[in-house]
Amino acid sequence: MDASELKRLAEAVAAGAATPDELVERVRADAARSVVDLGYAQVDTQRGLRTGVSEVVYGAGKTAEQIAGILQAMHEAGQRRVLVTRFAPEKAAQVARLLGVELVSAEAGDKKSAAPASAAASGAAADAPPAPGPEAARASSSVPGGPVRYWPSAQLAVRGEMPAPDGNGRVVVAAAGTSDYAVAEEAALTAEFLGNRVTRLYDVGVAGIHRLLAHVDDLASAQVVVAVAGMEGALASVVGGLAACPVIAVPTSVGYGASFGGVAALLAMLNSCASGVSVVNIDNGFGAGYQASLINHARIRA
Repeated sequence: MDASELKRLAEAVAAGAATPDELVERVRADAARSVVDLGYAQVDTQRGLRTGVSEVVYGAGKTAEQIAGILQAMHEAGQRRVLVTRFAPEKAAQVARLLGVELVSAEAGDKKSAAPASAAASGAAADAPPAPGPEAARASSSVPGGPVRYWPSAQLAVRGEMPAPDGNGRVVVAAAGTSDYAVAEEAALTAEFLGNRVTRLYDVGVAGIHRLLAHVDDLASAQVVVAVAGMEGALASVVGGLAACPVIAVPTSVGYGASFGGVAALLAMLNSCASGVSVVNIDNGFGAGYQASLINHARIRA
């Protein structure tokens, strides 16, 4: 049970639609299963209630069987949507088969989806069918836990439905070059998963500054900007000088030898003379998207 579900149950008690005992029993039941011990993982099913965001699964370094077990445990604990990051395509397909659900490619312009779980489970190799339309996607979500929707470029997957945006404003994700696309999409999709309206500005690096300046209105109206750049990482400083909101800089490992796998961009961003720029780790699109969501959902406390 996450914070929104607890609030709805409390409102039902206040309205007389549920009893106080029902609320107490639900909280007790959730507390009793707050951690599910799978042996290889201690699944934290109450993180959403404590922090507002449920546990996110980091896919790299885990086997498909481990990821499937974690996703199933979260689903059985009532988690309606789960995000998996750094999720290789082959592993994503295997996880979907283990869960017995469909793997749907959600990439813009992608015309194929993975084979249905029923065909894969029989051991027969199947060609990927055309990607289903919105109606088919909704129908497949009737399977317990819904399909696994996968974005190959960002190596990110979501089980369950994306929420409606409920942030204070818009998150703008600006990427310097097309080579930064994967990290930028990880940030953008993470922010969308957390309930934010996202505007994408891609290939707007300083090598052609007019491309960025064509979007000054988007920057001016943003609640927070995520600036993703490799090479010398100059985009964050330029955006910081244009936007009247927090800027989260994401250095990427894109660049030639002296970029040192993103260290040059990281140091440049840390030394930015523009005010209001903070920096996450190299290639950490997830961290930037998460932080942007926290900023965009900030409430004034009495």
